[in-house]
Parts: sequence; C-alpha cells; structure tokens
Amino acid sequence: MKYRRIFTIVIDSLGIGAMEDAAAYGDAGTDTLGHLSQSVKKFAIPNLQKLGMANLHAVQGVEPVEHPGGYYLRLNEASTGKDTMTGHWEMMGLPVTKPFKTFTEHGFPRELIDELSRRTGRTIIGNKSASGTVILDELAEEEIATGHMIVYTSADSVMQICGNEETFGLQELYRCCEIARELTMKDEWKVGRVIARPYVGKKKGSFKRTSNRHDYALKPYGRTALNVLKEAGLDVISVGKIYDIFDGEGLTESNKSRSSVHGMEQTIEIAGRDFQGLCYVNLVDFDALWGHRRNPVGYAKELERFDRKLGELMPLLRDDDLLMITADHGNDPTHTGTDHTRERVPLLMYSPSMEGCGKIEDAGTFAVVGATITHNFGLEMPEGTIGDSLLEQIK
Repeated sequence: MKYRRIFTIVIDSLGIGAMEDAAAYGDAGTDTLGHLSQSVKKFAIPNLQKLGMANLHAVQGVEPVEHPGGYYLRLNEASTGKDTMTGHWEMMGLPVTKPFKTFTEHGFPRELIDELSRRTGRTIIGNKSASGTVILDELAEEEIATGHMIVYTSADSVMQICGNEETFGLQELYRCCEIARELTMKDEWKVGRVIARPYVGKKKGSFKRTSNRHDYALKPYGRTALNVLKEAGLDVISVGKIYDIFDGEGLTESNKSRSSVHGMEQTIEIAGRDFQGLCYVNLVDFDALWGHRRNPVGYAKELERFDRKLGELMPLLRDDDLLMITADHGNDPTHTGTDHTRERVPLLMYSPSMEGCGKIEDAGTFAVVGATITHNFGLEMPEGTIGDSLLEQIK
C-alpha cells in the first residue's frame, strides 16, 4: 500500500477534446474545457493550473507551469457511448459495449407510454426531452388539477416522472416509478435510470423540486473495483451521484450533495476524518446546469468555484493521500444540441509526497482509475474487467 486514502473527484462532463471516433457521434471538433475558457474574458483556475491542467490541454487565459504539482494524462473511452453511467462503470473496470437507450429526439415510444399508463392508472403528459424546471412551469398546474402524470427525459438515458408531494403523493410517485423501472428493463426500452422528481407549489413560478428525489438505477452487470475494495474491508465513501450510478453496489457510505460546491464541502469534511480506502466524488452541476443548457459562461464560473474549493482541500491532504481528478465524458457548451459529447477526459494525480511530475502516456480506457486504486491496496481487479494500473509510473 502506497497511499492510505485516495480521493477520486469526477468533474462531471469536463472533456478535453474530441476522441478519434467523435464524428460518428456527431461530435467532431468538440472541446469542453477549451471552448468554455474562450467564452470568458478572464478565467482563473490556479489550483488546476498548478496540477498541470494547462500543460495537458490548451486553456485560454491559463498558462502551462514549469513544474506541475503532479502527473497528468488524457484518457480515451473504450466503451460505446458517452453517458454518465458508461463513463463511471468503465472507470471502475466495466466496459459498456451496448449503449443505454436515449429518447431525446422523439420522447418514449407510444407502446411504452401506453403500457405505463395502463399499469399506473394515470394519463401521461409531457413525454419529451425537457428541463425539469421548465416542464413544471408548463405542465404542473395540469397535473395538480387532473391527476395526470408528467413523464419526460433528457440527453441522458433517463425516464423522469414528476409528482406533487401534496396532491400526487410521494408514495404514489414511488409506486409509479417502480412500475416504470420494471417496464424499462426490456432491451428496447432500457434506460440507465428512472428518477422520481417530487415537487411542491401550486402555481406557475412557485414550483420547487424537493430533496425526496429517488433514483431507480440499473445495477452494474458485474463486479467493479468498488466491490473489491469493500470486500477487503476498506472504506468506500461516495459523494454526489455515485450511489445512484452504481445503485449502491460496493459502497460503505454515501453522501447526497445539493450542488457541486456542497459536494466539495462534503469532500473537505471527509478529508478531515481518519479512514482507509476510497472517497469517490461526482460533481454534477457542470453537466446538469451548464453543459446540457449550453451555457459556457456558467460552466466557466462553476469551474472557478470548484478550483477555489480545491484550494481548500489540497492543504488537508496527507503524505499518504492520493488525489485523482478526472471526468466521465464531455458536454461542450458551445456544441449543437443538448447532448453529451464524445471526448477525451483529463486525469490529474497529486500527493504531497510525490517527488516527480509530468506527462504520462495517454491511456485507451478510463479504467486505469479503478486499476490504479485496487493495485495501491494490493488487490486484484475482478474477473472480466479492464484497465492497467498507473501506480508504478507515479513517484
């Protein structure tokens, strides 16, 4: 064991340039980090800069540093697809060769909607790709008045179902989502997650989603690095969406986050504890609030907020800690449409005890992350997984 604690932080959707096969996904020329940096007059990410982000990839307004604080490389995705679950599952060793279904362009098939309506006893309204707050302003008054059920999707592989906590009821919303999860296990309708989206309010402009959200996710199809760590008696602490992405598999503790800033605050609190194992963090606002909504300025400001929190976390790291900062896919806020983008992602690695620094050869899979973590603790990756450890390359 080289490191006692490993902090793996996923900046959700921070791509650093199109992969070679990006054109097949309609994503040629995409570059999330590069393009968002070009959208603002001033871009300040001094802590990421010290770790070598601008040495790894061109960032407007941010210069490379002569002596980076750690090691860095680009990761290519081996899986087919460009969604959150695919990226995270691959990170922990499981490649996905059949992408999860998305229904962004036309909504869910009529056969699925009709069956969901019959099984739940509810007339379904919506059935399109939409922002959760926008669709509430559009349809929530109708749902409250009639008892109809709002169903919508996004650029992700998700079915989201809304219910007013007072008129629809939480338990009824959960019941409907459980039926939806059962139906969407069929291959032709299979989505990564069904999400219960409860809200309160009575009039347009006053609707607010509540913290009683519940995700009905697919379980990983095999064992991951997380299972190996947990079975070895190590701590596997999650922050943010990690619990939902893995449906709780391989975790010993989970922490929900209200925002990406809150997720970093939780990570800072965890860094003050004595534990042995992994703290695995997903920071979703970059993707949900800025990437999908094609807001490069908002994305840039969010990354600056992250960088400030990173500046609070790094002094808390001990000599036997390892920090790994990466991403799960791209979401270029200057690209057409609202979908994720097929991009390489960064991997920055830092420890106060590191004596060396610099560029490591690009990897052909995100799974080097999980392989490095398990190798550190003297463990083997599960059978059927992919990825080679980078541990011997960081000194």
